[in-house]
Amino acid sequence: MIDAQARVRLAPRVRLRFDRHSGRHVLLYPERGLELNASGERIAALCVEERPVAEIVELLAAGASDTPRDLVERDVLAFLGALEGRGLLEVSHP
Repeated sequence: MIDAQARVRLAPRVRLRFDRHSGRHVLLYPERGLELNASGERIAALCVEERPVAEIVELLAAGASDTPRDLVERDVLAFLGALEGRGLLEVSHP
């Protein structure tokens, strides 16, 4: 389970790339791809290097002043959980 104290990064076989055909960012992994919406793109970009979940939440909450922090945190944790469930995220706990 991912919580705010966990550190996350994209799995070694996963790459964040811009798809010029769709005009969107995608996560590419062996034999597959996952098209991202704007929120997913921002979260995934912050996972290219290992980073604490709490830092990801703070960075995104600072850029979304009209959205309550707890809502940002809930959405970040849900997205990261979905990536972890697909094997696209490495999670370490302190």
